[in-house]
Amino acid sequence: MTAYGNFPGSRPRRLRTTPAMRRMVAETRLDPANLILPAFVREGIDAPVAVSAMPGVYQHTLDTLRKAAVEAVTAGVSGIMLFGVPEDAKKDARGTAGTDPDGILQLGLRAVREEVGDDLVIMSDLCLDEFTDHGHCGVLDAEGRVDNDATLERYAEMAQVQADAGAHVVGPSGMMDGQVGVVRDALDQTGYEDVSILAYTVKYTSAFYGPFREAVGSSLTGDRKTYQQDPANARESLRELALDLEEGADMVMVKPAGPYLDILAKVAESVHVPVAAYQISGEYAMIEAAAEKGWIDRDKAILESLTGIRRAGAQMILTYWATEVAQWLGGPGRS
Repeated sequence: MTAYGNFPGSRPRRLRTTPAMRRMVAETRLDPANLILPAFVREGIDAPVAVSAMPGVYQHTLDTLRKAAVEAVTAGVSGIMLFGVPEDAKKDARGTAGTDPDGILQLGLRAVREEVGDDLVIMSDLCLDEFTDHGHCGVLDAEGRVDNDATLERYAEMAQVQADAGAHVVGPSGMMDGQVGVVRDALDQTGYEDVSILAYTVKYTSAFYGPFREAVGSSLTGDRKTYQQDPANARESLRELALDLEEGADMVMVKPAGPYLDILAKVAESVHVPVAAYQISGEYAMIEAAAEKGWIDRDKAILESLTGIRRAGAQMILTYWATEVAQWLGGPGRS
């Protein structure tokens, strides 16, 4: 009798013989509903502006943002995450443009909500870095350090104006201690109990953010190492996770995605709330640059990278390829 636990009785290749077989036994599936499109809306422009380090990504006008939202809905993308890019003259030490009801982010939220309603989950980045003249994610104290508690007061104001503008979900991303609880209280106290919080629970200080800084017109000097996490650390991610859940996070996120799949897997195994991961600008730029040189197959590399993020445990992936990949997935399977 053949021993089926060993070769030649056991042949794993049998389950790889055809595209249909591979699809049938796949443990991880990527669907348009898993994808969220990050989008930038910029004040004071008449036409979209290309982000040089991110081929195919643009800073939108309000009109082109509306079109991008419609395209995302048509492709089956589940959500859109908006970032506002104000004019430089409107940036100040406290990021007041971020809480202006007629600021560019709020205008973008209203435009998308008017265009697609509830057909797309409309999310807003809740952070001050795009709106401050120093580029940090919070208010600075007299010594130039980010003042955690003063920043929380600003985040509470941002949450209210973003909800007023139509956000279904707010995403506090500044990595301030206590930010989720303060934002939850601010929403509940102003009648927005149904607005969800996607907590940027695990956010590492990373060299891979480089192209994003161009996309949002960041004025940052220095770094964010005093509030974003050290790439050398893993256990503190679980501490951050426990705190955010205790404070009322509805969903949690790991950012960046690709370099931190081990952390993503730990988070996904530890919670009973939806888990997101953000495939950030540097991850996008690396694949696009290598593909432009002819060193890798662009489409296959994109799908492989996203499948890896799903396999590690992300139910939702923020990716600049969201609409394009959703269009691919709506067609014949790629096995």
